[in-house]
Amino acid sequence: MPDPDQAIERKRGSGVKLVYDLLRDEILDLKLAPGSAIDEVALAARFGMSRTPIREALVRLVGEGLIETLPNRSTMVSNIDFLGMHAYFDALVLMYRVTTRLAAQHHRAEDLIDIRAHQAEFSAAVRTQDALAMIATNAAFHSAIAAAGRNAYYAGFFDRLLGEGRRMLRLYYQSYDDRLPSRFVDEHEEIIAAIEARDVAAADRLGKAHGEQIVEQIGRLLTRHERLDIDL
Repeated sequence: MPDPDQAIERKRGSGVKLVYDLLRDEILDLKLAPGSAIDEVALAARFGMSRTPIREALVRLVGEGLIETLPNRSTMVSNIDFLGMHAYFDALVLMYRVTTRLAAQHHRAEDLIDIRAHQAEFSAAVRTQDALAMIATNAAFHSAIAAAGRNAYYAGFFDRLLGEGRRMLRLYYQSYDDRLPSRFVDEHEEIIAAIEARDVAAADRLGKAHGEQIVEQIGRLLTRHERLDIDL
C-alpha cells in the first residue's frame, strides 16, 4: 500500500518546482520587474497551495540571487547589478570562447544534431521576432555547444551566466521593439561550421567575436567598454 507521507512529499516537491519554474521565468523575462515585492500569501492563493512550497521555491530563487530578503523580512525581486556588468561581460565573452573551442575539439556526431536542432528553433524565433523565444533558444543553442565540449564545470558556469543575462537581453530587446538582426543566425551557422570542421582557432575567434558584439550592443545601454583579452 502506498505510503501517504511519501505521496504528500512528492506532491509538495512538484509544487515547489512549479512555483520555482514559473517565478524564475517571470523574473528573467521581466514580467516581474526588478525591485517589485514578492507576497507569499498572494502567491499561495495564485497557485492554490500552502505557503510551505512557496517558501521553498523562494529560497531557491534567493540562492540564485534573483530574489532578496530584506531586513524587515519582506521579499523583493533583486535589482540588476549594472555597476558589476563589466565583470559579467568579461566572464561571458571568455566562456563563449572556451566552450566553442572545446566543442570543436571534443564534439561527437550526436552533439551536432542537438546543436543544429537548437539553431533551427533560434532561427524560427528570429523570423517571428519572438523576443522571449529568441532569448531562450539562443541560450539553449550555446548550452548545447558547451555540453559538446565535455567539461561539466565550464558548461555549468556558462549556463549560470546565460541565465543571469536573460534580464539584460530582455531590456535590450525592449529598447528596439523586440527585433533582432538576422546576422545572429548567420553567426551561429559559422560557429557550427567551425565546430564540425574541428577548427579550434576559428571556433575560438568566432566565439569571441559573437560574444563581444552582443556585449558591445548591450554595453551601449548599460556599462563601460572594458574587455578582458586572454590568449588560450
